[in-house]
Amino acid sequence: MDWKLEGSAWGTESHVLPGQEGIHEDAGEEGVSESFQLLQIDVECESPVRGALPTGAASWCSKNVQRKQKHWEKIIASKRSKRKQERERRKAGRAADTGICPQHSKRFLRALTRERLLEARHSGPRLCIDLSMTNHMSKKELSRLAGQIRRLYGSNKKADKPFWICLSGFTTDSPLYEECVRMNDGFSSYVLDTTEEDCFTLFPLETLVYLTPDSEHALEDVDLNKVYVLGGLVDESVQKKVTFRKAQEHAVQTARLPIQEYMVRRQNGRNYHSEILTINQVFDILSTYFETHNWPEALKKGVCSRKGYALPNPGA
Repeated sequence: MDWKLEGSAWGTESHVLPGQEGIHEDAGEEGVSESFQLLQIDVECESPVRGALPTGAASWCSKNVQRKQKHWEKIIASKRSKRKQERERRKAGRAADTGICPQHSKRFLRALTRERLLEARHSGPRLCIDLSMTNHMSKKELSRLAGQIRRLYGSNKKADKPFWICLSGFTTDSPLYEECVRMNDGFSSYVLDTTEEDCFTLFPLETLVYLTPDSEHALEDVDLNKVYVLGGLVDESVQKKVTFRKAQEHAVQTARLPIQEYMVRRQNGRNYHSEILTINQVFDILSTYFETHNWPEALKKGVCSRKGYALPNPGA
């Protein structure tokens, strides 16, 4: 700034035309003032180029950039809103399933579920899934069985009166274990027992009740002193009486669900009727009956219409 002042103010003296000396001398301080004003104007004109952008830097963006920025902000806000709504929906759903007030945290609900499952080890009914027949199953059948185990465990978590579950004949180096880990998120944290032992050596034989559709005896009640065994078998070739023969070999009591006693056959296009259910469907029936002591309501929970059976009164 000082350098410009010298060049502007003092440089004007060396270029005064002849006959104008008086004019320059009369100008005096007024001429210097005018020079300062010119310098001030010059500096103000150059500042936007040489200095930093003004505080309202957004005004320097083009309209196209501003439009894209606003559009992106709308997308972000929309995603945040959807995520919040989804969290609220899940929170309300968990509260409805467990009967807990929605203000409880996920950690609290998980701890409560775990505590309820652990209590079933001492006071609840016991269910054993016999997995000793999986050696000859295909990978597709093993995958289906792993999915059934996941659904069974999920139903047990939601139950007000859960069963204590044991997976017998289950080894960590088996293809079924690999499928369970692959398909079931958090399988290693499931609150249940796993053992390589066979169910017939694990429990006293007089306490076992092997549930099989080929049994002659209908299950009447759920006894806390019994261990109910489900055959973990997914057989697409539909070999008959596999679980029934296995129970007979060990002289174990058998029972079937009372489908014939409480349900009737319905005509369908394929004329198909079957009492063979998946292990998670059988468990849903047992769990519902243990809570309600109502066989029609329990059977309606697990026996789908595709099996060709229905309750005598559809509204029941």
